[in-house]
Amino acid sequence: MTVEEFEEFYAQAAARLTGQLYVMLGDLHEAQDVVQEAFVKGWSRRRQLDRDGQPEAWIRTVAWRLAVSRWRFRRRTSEAWKRGGAPPSVEGPGPDHLVLVDALRELPPQQRRSLALHYLCDLSVEQVAGETGLATGTVKTHLARGRAALAGRLQDPRIEEAPGD
Repeated sequence: MTVEEFEEFYAQAAARLTGQLYVMLGDLHEAQDVVQEAFVKGWSRRRQLDRDGQPEAWIRTVAWRLAVSRWRFRRRTSEAWKRGGAPPSVEGPGPDHLVLVDALRELPPQQRRSLALHYLCDLSVEQVAGETGLATGTVKTHLARGRAALAGRLQDPRIEEAPGD
């Protein structure tokens, strides 16, 4: 089967095969996925498909087998999760975390990146410079300006200003 013949075969058969697999699987998106994947596999075997004389049957069979493989994989994954128990419960972010994230979003991207690499990833100024491609002095400037901007945005509301300030 030539490239043009395969393209014509695809154009004529893809929708029909998707409909057939949809009926077999009961899930349109799954049918679309496995038919597409079967056609991808068929592309590299297009000369063989021509000799067999039943390319549509081959694509349909491959698509069905792909769907069955996906079911088995999901079942094994589900069983593994059950054996290992449920993942531990993790609390959502607290108000302080949300305030910090909002404050970080207001910073210029390079300042935010420099702060994250230095404070969250525990990289030295030199390592941050190496990873970002910035000069060491520029990283220091980003860190200083970022800290100053965050300090202004993250005032602790529990600390009252002195009268007359």
